[in-house]
Amino acid sequence: MKRYLVLFFILAFSFGQGFSQKKNDVLLTIDDEPVLASEFIRVYKKNLDLVKDESQKSVEGYLDLFIDYKLKIAEAYDQKYHERQTYKDEFAKYEEQLSRNYIYDNKLAEDLIKEAYDRGRDEIEARHILISVEYSDTAQDTLKAYNEIKSIRERAIAGEDFTELAKEYSTEPGASERGGYLGYFTVFSMVYPFETAAYNTPVGEISEIVRTQFGYHIVKVINRRKKGPEISVSHIMVSDRDDDSRTFDPEERINEIYKMLNQGEGFEKLAGQYSDDKNSAMRGGKLNKFSKGTLRSQIFESYAFGLSNPGDLTKPFKSEFGWHIVRLDKIHNKSTFEELQPQLEKQIKQGARSKVVTSAISAKIKDKYGFSEGEPYQKYFEEYLPPEVFARKYKYDSMPPVVNKTIFTVGDKKFTFEDFAQYIERKQKRIKPGIKMGPLVNNMYREFEVDALKSYFREKLELQNEDYAATINEYRSGLLIFDLMTENIWRKAKTDSLGLNDFYNTVKEKYKWDKRITGTIVSATSEEYAERARNMLNKGKTGEEIKEALNEAELVNVIITSGTFEVQDRQLPQGFKVEKGVSNIYNNDGSYVVINIAEIIPPGIKKLDEVRGKVLNDYQTHLETEWMKSLRNKFTVNVNKKVLKKINKEFKS
Repeated sequence: MKRYLVLFFILAFSFGQGFSQKKNDVLLTIDDEPVLASEFIRVYKKNLDLVKDESQKSVEGYLDLFIDYKLKIAEAYDQKYHERQTYKDEFAKYEEQLSRNYIYDNKLAEDLIKEAYDRGRDEIEARHILISVEYSDTAQDTLKAYNEIKSIRERAIAGEDFTELAKEYSTEPGASERGGYLGYFTVFSMVYPFETAAYNTPVGEISEIVRTQFGYHIVKVINRRKKGPEISVSHIMVSDRDDDSRTFDPEERINEIYKMLNQGEGFEKLAGQYSDDKNSAMRGGKLNKFSKGTLRSQIFESYAFGLSNPGDLTKPFKSEFGWHIVRLDKIHNKSTFEELQPQLEKQIKQGARSKVVTSAISAKIKDKYGFSEGEPYQKYFEEYLPPEVFARKYKYDSMPPVVNKTIFTVGDKKFTFEDFAQYIERKQKRIKPGIKMGPLVNNMYREFEVDALKSYFREKLELQNEDYAATINEYRSGLLIFDLMTENIWRKAKTDSLGLNDFYNTVKEKYKWDKRITGTIVSATSEEYAERARNMLNKGKTGEEIKEALNEAELVNVIITSGTFEVQDRQLPQGFKVEKGVSNIYNNDGSYVVINIAEIIPPGIKKLDEVRGKVLNDYQTHLETEWMKSLRNKFTVNVNKKVLKKINKEFKS
C-alpha cells in the first residue's frame, strides 16, 4: 500500500519534458524559496487530462493544487522527515531500484534471460548429497567438507548406490528417509549454482562438486522431460470463514452447487450467483492462466492439473481459502520467448542471479571511476569490534582520528574505517548466529564495498543525468509526503475515535441505507419447483423444511438463503415487488426466484459501525482540508503575477 501511494504522488506531480518558458523564471516562492515556472509547466502539461474538476483545469485553478503539493514538501522538510532513518532506508530502496536501469549490465542480463527461458522448457528429476558448510566457516572446516564430498563422489562414480550414500552421509534434513530425492524441478526452483549443476549434467550421470550457501553438493540426474503447459480454469468458491450472517454450511452449499452443475446448470451463472471469490465471480469464475508451482495453494493446483479435458470438473474440495469446484477451460500452448521475457527479466533482477550481475556491476564501476585499496582492515576490526556484534547489539561510538584510515577510494571519494564501522552497526542484522569474528569482518566488508560502489555511482548519476535526477527527486518528494500524510492525517484519523464520532454526528445524514428486506430467498432450477417452494412458504414452512422436501440425495432443485438484503442485492431479481409476505415467481437470469419477506426496513441513517470505512475516509479528507489551511497560514507564498500571465498566455495561444 505504501509503494502504491508513493507512486500516486509521483504520478500526480511527475515532471515530463518540453516547455517554452525559460528555466530560470520563478513562478512563486515559499518562504523565499524559489519554485521555477518550468516545474509547474511540466506538471500541468502532464496531468491536465487527469484533472476531473473543471475549475482546476485552468492555469490558475491548477496552481492551487500545485501550491498544496509544494507546501506539503516544505512542511516535511520543516518537520525534518528527511533526517529520519526510516525515511533514509526506504528511499535507499527506491534509489537502488531506479539506478539499476542505468547501471545494469544488459548483455549479461540478456544472456541470463535466454538461459532461464531455455532451462524453463524442461524439468529435471534428481537426487543430491549435501555436506553442510557455510561461507563463514574456517578454512579447515571448509576443506574438510570438500574432501568429504569429493570422497563420496568418487565412490558414487565407482558404482556405489547413490541413494544409499545419500542416506548415510548427506546432511540434508530428511536425507535418511528420502535418499536425497528432490522430485522434478525447473528453473528458479533451486538456488542458481545448484540449478546450473543439475541442468549441465546428462541424465544418469553425477555432477561436478557445486558450492552453494548450504554447503557442497553433488547431483545425480535421474530424468529430464519437457515441462507441462499452462492451463486456464474457472472456479466456484464458498468461503469457510466465520461469518455471523451466514445461514448455511459451506460444505453443504458447495455440494448443492456441484449437484446443480451435474444437472446441467450453467457454471458461469452459478459462479456469478454463489461464488465468494467476487473478482472471478464477475467473470463467470474465470482465473488467469497458470503453470505448476505458481499458485499459493498446492491443493488447488493439484486438483486443477488433475483435470484432463476442457470442460472437466473436479469434485468439491477444500483448500486454505474455502471450498472449490474447478473446471478446466483450456490447455495453453507454451509461451514464446518474447511473451515470457518481461517476467524472466524481473525474476533475474530480484533473484539469486542478480549476484552474478552485481559482481559485473562492481567491476564496471571500478573501471569507470577508478578504485584503489587503502590500509589493511581485517586485523584491526577483528580486535576493534566488541562481542556485542555477535548478538547484533553493537553500537558505534567513536574512533580515534589516528586510526580512522582510508579503507578504499572510489573515484574522488575516500571511504574510511569509520564508514565501515557505522555500516556494520546499520547492517548487523544480517550477521548469522555462530559466525566467528574473522569471517564476520570479511563478509561485512564485501557487502560494504558493493554498497559503497553503488552509492558513489548513484551520486554521480544524479549530477550527470538530468532524467535520472528529475525522477529520483520525484521519489524523494513522494516518500516525504507519504510519511507526512501518514503521521498528520491518516494515522490521526484512525486513532482519534472521539474526533471521528463527533465528525460522524455532524454529517451522518450523508450515510443512509437503501430500503432493505429481511427474509428468505429461494432459488429454484425450474418454475415447477419454484411454485412448490412458494406454496410451502405460504404454509409457513422453513427453509430447511423446503430443502428437505424438494432436494433429493443427488439432485439439488432449490437453494435457500436467509438474511437481510438491500433491495439492489445481486441475489434478488431486478424489479421485484417489495411487500411483506411471499412473492410471485421471478426469472432471475435463468433461475426461478421466490422471496419470503418477513420485514421491510425503510431507508435510514447507517450507524457508525456500519459505515466506519466511508466515514473514516471522509474524516481524513476533512482533516486534510483543515491542515492545508494551517500550512497556507504558516508559510508565506508569493506568486509572480507577471510570470503567471506569461504561462496563461502560452496555454491560451
